[in-house]
Amino acid sequence: MALAAQSDRLQSRSGPFDFEDSPLSRAAKQPLMLGLFLNLQDINFSSVPTSNSWTFDYNAELVKRADELGFEIAFSRTQWLPKGGYDGASSLDSFITLGAMAAITKNILLISTIHVLYGPLHPLHLAKYGATLDHIAKGRWGINIVTGHRAVEHEMFGWQRIDHDKRYEMAAELFEVLHTLWTADENFSYEGKLNPWAISNGWITPKPHYGRPNLVTATGSPAGFDFAARYSDLVFVTSPGGAHIDSALETLPDHIATLKARAAFHGRQIKTIINPIVVARDTEKEALAFADAIEAGKPNPTTRAFATNNYDSDAHAWRGRGDARHKQGRNLGGNIEIIGTPEQVVEQFAALKKTGIDGVQLNFYDFREDLDYFAERILPLMKQAGLRL
Repeated sequence: MALAAQSDRLQSRSGPFDFEDSPLSRAAKQPLMLGLFLNLQDINFSSVPTSNSWTFDYNAELVKRADELGFEIAFSRTQWLPKGGYDGASSLDSFITLGAMAAITKNILLISTIHVLYGPLHPLHLAKYGATLDHIAKGRWGINIVTGHRAVEHEMFGWQRIDHDKRYEMAAELFEVLHTLWTADENFSYEGKLNPWAISNGWITPKPHYGRPNLVTATGSPAGFDFAARYSDLVFVTSPGGAHIDSALETLPDHIATLKARAAFHGRQIKTIINPIVVARDTEKEALAFADAIEAGKPNPTTRAFATNNYDSDAHAWRGRGDARHKQGRNLGGNIEIIGTPEQVVEQFAALKKTGIDGVQLNFYDFREDLDYFAERILPLMKQAGLRL
């Protein structure tokens, strides 16, 4: 089966959004999807005490709680860094961790972050692992596609960093092959043009439930937007204006419109999600004071701690976030910062929805305590505001 022929049929390929009963289609019916952006790393972001833990048990309890609350999505970053990177003594792999949660959850989408070019991971392995997890999770599992942006990570796998746009070309070839393996009814052979692997009479069974697993891409570059528009279901976007909510609301509409127009050009629909850190308290004064305390307790800028690291990166998504034209946030750990009372948090969620955001992948300073507060004080208000069904 020729890959070129498969590529020509890209617009007609089926994916989870083409099935009304798929977990992804059900999730997207929410006016504003809710996700949990897990922290599987031992990151000491601030000296303010938290209950946080990188361990599986801690994060599994969070995801089970989010599942019970009706959250639609859970995923986490994964990084490959030398000793001491991001202040972390320990770090779980997102691929294994989110896959393992399939057996202990019922409805929530479980998205494993995978650096798809490192190694490289052979497409037969990835296709078989993905089909297996798809069946365990009954269509709820998926991949957060990462091509890698730090030189140090590529070097750990014995490579020099690959050019930014070429990485997306390589990933496109990989996902053309993966989709063929997930859907073909005959053996499939292919020799990589951009990737150093080949397949001879490859065959994967069982097939995924809804054409293929759910696919997510985090990106902000033109090349990344084009890749995401062609291959992904959910696109994890970054505020071009910075972490301050006002700057995000100003700059996101054009950013999201460009992305969705690109998807429409390819005859596809995508949904956008963003990662806010939510700092909420009963009064605005209390919320601001807690946010200030977190900021005051951050490590010295010379250390390699989260958001203060000095690892070389060519990622485009975070460029321009220091632009003096926009208000800058406190850099509390999220892509954008939502700080205030429960009512103010919901108002800011509603404003994000108006920019074109379809879901929020929530980050908390203290995940267990703040998720409980969110469930008790904020979630009912979201329903009252029409943001949740």
